[in-house]
Amino acid sequence: MKEDWVSRERDVQAAVNALEAHKASDIVVLDLRDLGTATDFFIIASGTSDTHVRALGDRVIDALAADSRKPHHTEGLSEGRWALLDYVDFVVHVFHPTLRAFYQLERLWGEAPAALIESPG
Repeated sequence: MKEDWVSRERDVQAAVNALEAHKASDIVVLDLRDLGTATDFFIIASGTSDTHVRALGDRVIDALAADSRKPHHTEGLSEGRWALLDYVDFVVHVFHPTLRAFYQLERLWGEAPAALIESPG
């Protein structure tokens, strides 16, 4: 069980590192484990344009594929307004800023504490 947690934490950190390396903004990791949801963490970030949102989603997929992790499900990558990458234990949401402001996932999941993440470097 502890190995699963270490692996999950490493994957979440790899996703955050990929987002940071490719200039995502306002990265937040919400810890949903105590809220009885279907996933443990939401990683929420913003891109600056549709192209940037698509690129950020692709970079997260590439970074986790290097460790043989593939998303269970993806949505919105081709449109670039809201890319959702579902890795079961965690879900990555990359938003265009206008959609992030509209959906306000952080507010919707306001009971979830922000998880601590490390900056690479």
